[in-house]
Amino acid sequence: MIRLPAGPGEVRDYTPRAEPLALAPGGAPLASRVVFSAAHVVADPYADVTPDSPAAVDWDATLAFRRHLWSHGLGVAEAMDTAQRGMGLDWAGASELIRRSAAEARAVGGRIACGVGTDQLAVTEIGYPCSLDEVRAAYEEQLAVCEESGAQAILMASRALTAVAKGPEDYLEVYGHLLRQAVEPVILHWLGPMFDPALEGYWGSTDLDAATHTFLDVIASHPDKVDGIKVSLLDARREIALRRLLPDGVRCYTGDDFHYPELIAGDDRAFSHALLGIFDPLGPLAAEAVRRLDTGDVTAFRALLDPTVELSRHLFRTPTRYYKTGVVLLAWLAGHQSHFTMVGGAQSARSLPHLARAYELADGLGLFPDPARAESRMKHLLAVHGVSQ
Repeated sequence: MIRLPAGPGEVRDYTPRAEPLALAPGGAPLASRVVFSAAHVVADPYADVTPDSPAAVDWDATLAFRRHLWSHGLGVAEAMDTAQRGMGLDWAGASELIRRSAAEARAVGGRIACGVGTDQLAVTEIGYPCSLDEVRAAYEEQLAVCEESGAQAILMASRALTAVAKGPEDYLEVYGHLLRQAVEPVILHWLGPMFDPALEGYWGSTDLDAATHTFLDVIASHPDKVDGIKVSLLDARREIALRRLLPDGVRCYTGDDFHYPELIAGDDRAFSHALLGIFDPLGPLAAEAVRRLDTGDVTAFRALLDPTVELSRHLFRTPTRYYKTGVVLLAWLAGHQSHFTMVGGAQSARSLPHLARAYELADGLGLFPDPARAESRMKHLLAVHGVSQ
């Protein structure tokens, strides 16, 4: 029995489950969908840092978590927003993360794609004092690091480009330049402002129809250099409409942490692959669900994955950008790391009731390999915050 906060000054009793969800370890490679988990970084709890310091990363634990994901057949989407990119992890840390993870991927035969952005550009109180040429050069620097590591590139949305672009033509110019020089096909990432408010108006317009038109123009001009697109707008209907307009051979990777089961399952015309932050805590379960889909059993796929949506919607609730706190909490409770400390002190970004509900939902799904350990750790966290057990 564990006592969870139920409201101001109130607690309620919750009885954790005794056994985890029964999932076979590992399994056959995923066949019908390409599935990436956007993986979090593990902070070094012994580092004497402040929220303004460069990120202090526990490299052993961070790479061990990536091996966990690969062991279940998932790909790793590295140095993305789940890894606190731009929210504690700077470019120096991200570039080291890319190099280390790519080397680990080669060693174990894991699939990896890495985020390429412009976050080495300095931002001041008045914004980004840079030119379009400097934005392009920043992208080029990061693309070179990614390609030299042997990883696939994910061209992420750029805060600096949002700030300096005068219209759609600047997006077409910058992305066209990058795609022409990319060695291998890349994934284009459209991250909505619910994940990062600084990206409001990406692709040159706050009108999503106009932005979609520009996005499609970028792809149509270089279809041989675009492996796929990752759409993180939390709008299933828009994603379905967009994926129907893609050129043959260009994948749609859903980044919709609210509607992923139906989008991955697809309809009679198309389906989405996946590149999801929620597949960090759901890794083994998500892989097993996709294996059911590989056999054509959509019902079994949905039966496994549909019940996880409540947890995902909870973790990604507004302000959505703080979802990483719940992700790292669940990694600690599941035993993937020894502490609940985050880069930049982001473990404080969610309330205790929010974290308690995340624990309850994850436990109900059977996500914790050792429910007793998860219960004990959650009790310690609650006690630190004054909830006596």
